[in-house]
Amino acid sequence: MSKRRPWLLRAIAVLLGISVFPLAELACVLLGWGQPSAYDDPYVGFSAIHPLFVLNADGTRYFIPPSRRRFFAPESFPARKPPGTFRIFCLGGSTVQGHPYSKETSFTTFLQLGLAQAQPTRSWEVINCGGVSYASYRLVPILQECLSYEPDLFVICTGHNEFLEDRTYGHVKRGWLTGRAWLTDWRVVVLLREGYRRMARFAAASVPDQRPILAADADPLLDYHRGLRAYHHDPAWRAGVVEHFESNLRRMVALARGRGVPLVLIREASNLSDCPPFKSEHRPGLSPAELAAWETHFSRAQDLYRTNLPQAIAELEAAARLDDQYAATFYELGQCLASQRQYAAAREAFVRARDVDVCPLRMITPLEERMERVSRDTGTPLVDAHALLEARTATGILGEDLLCDHVHPSFEGHQHLADALIELMVAQRWVQPVVNWRQQAHAAYRRHFAALDEMYFLRGQRTLNSVRAWTQGRAGGPPIESRAPHRLRSSATEECGEES
Repeated sequence: MSKRRPWLLRAIAVLLGISVFPLAELACVLLGWGQPSAYDDPYVGFSAIHPLFVLNADGTRYFIPPSRRRFFAPESFPARKPPGTFRIFCLGGSTVQGHPYSKETSFTTFLQLGLAQAQPTRSWEVINCGGVSYASYRLVPILQECLSYEPDLFVICTGHNEFLEDRTYGHVKRGWLTGRAWLTDWRVVVLLREGYRRMARFAAASVPDQRPILAADADPLLDYHRGLRAYHHDPAWRAGVVEHFESNLRRMVALARGRGVPLVLIREASNLSDCPPFKSEHRPGLSPAELAAWETHFSRAQDLYRTNLPQAIAELEAAARLDDQYAATFYELGQCLASQRQYAAAREAFVRARDVDVCPLRMITPLEERMERVSRDTGTPLVDAHALLEARTATGILGEDLLCDHVHPSFEGHQHLADALIELMVAQRWVQPVVNWRQQAHAAYRRHFAALDEMYFLRGQRTLNSVRAWTQGRAGGPPIESRAPHRLRSSATEECGEES
């Protein structure tokens, strides 16, 4: 017995030690401490945060005021949720809004139409909170606001806009939480981190906030004339953006979960096969000899496109071995491989072209992986819009089949996404569907679509033309020199990269 006692005491000591953290977490939950809503974003701040919705004159409805219409479509809902109503808030960027058209052909409208057919005995509200150029960090305050509007579900569709605004991450301390955003799911960690930050501020009260302070509304670099000039290879910035993105997703999941509201994530779709990179730039450190060799291989490939595709592919692969950062090389390689019906290899090249695009206007692989990790770690449902649409293509590579441009789904693409969300809601038992709900929903989609007037489509086409000019750095705003001179390089330096 005496021999067992030391072992037993050690076991008890270990159990007591490892139980401290769960007990502290339980205490935080019971006392309401460490909620993420109570603390600021450690990465960026805002000059002001204005409510997205305001009450009308008689206090019966919330609506988006005209001052926010540059970024958001008109939207409203009853101030008091009617009994039996299931209220869904859809947050995201221009895809949620239905760009280049508007919310009338967004998946949010088709979702409401489909739900009304799937379970007609219940009242459904789907509220569109899609802001043009809004990145994940701008969605967090909107979600916090919408928690007070009796939500039953949040749908978060984000990932394309993370690189649009100018900000830095040099102020972020590279401590033990860096790269471990999952730890902030624990209230104890949130509380300890905030305590540390307050002590640091108290100890250095005269030190100003080092976070970038962003404008109240989105201020994309591409809104400025020749905005592409502000984009260059910047691995440190990319790493900060990716880390910040994961933090934002986890914070939104925690905020919703803290109020007992379920949340669904949507991975956005990207045009891979029919969208060249927006800006290609040679890798830093490429020697003059390597550059000359690259140019030789690339030029030879272009000469061979019409006469000898296999040899052209070989030349492009040789160029890629010399410079694995020049996005246009991989896009051209993907086009050649697709012409040879080597679709798996072509898709891999197209993804690489998207991921090394110096101006990443499409969700890159690291962002996709972080969203998948958040979904997996937190048990949050994820709808993969890219895979959903890509599965409907003939080649298995998503392009203009179901997208209007580089990222925005076509009308049919939005309908497929609405269907997928309804199927998820059925699987989660949030919807008890009638038999043949899909056929009835699609009939409702067709009736709605037929009722839209010609001007709606003409306005969308004009917007589409403007979006294409915007992605090429041809926006009509002030010169980029007035907004981000620190991001510009001399003309001699910039000639090392090409704007595609």
